[in-house]
Amino acid sequence: QVQLVESGGGLVQPGGSLRLSCAASGSIFTINGMGWYRQAPGKQRELVAAITSGGSTNYADSVKGRFTISRDNAKNMVYLQMNSLKPEDTAVYYCNANIRTSYFKAVDYWGQGTQVTVSS
Repeated sequence: QVQLVESGGGLVQPGGSLRLSCAASGSIFTINGMGWYRQAPGKQRELVAAITSGGSTNYADSVKGRFTISRDNAKNMVYLQMNSLKPEDTAVYYCNANIRTSYFKAVDYWGQGTQVTVSS
């Protein structure tokens, strides 16, 4: 069994910063890509940022220059540093990881989500 657990969400004023963390645990052989998604009320879930096992990254246009994704492969963790936050960044943020539990099997896993609210 594999679990992804997020932490670091909360309430922040516009222009502020937050750092999200996501820890993967369980029967992990290797972790391929990892990423962060978000879902605002009434909207579809969207990709915020992703990072490959080799460290290549890509970002949604709306967060480029403000958010930074990183990972620690030794600790099976992925992070999202969010700076210059805007009210439109308010959403539930979900961690995602493609995890190989054996040589033959890889599955997408999701965290439970963490609320980020940007408001004055």
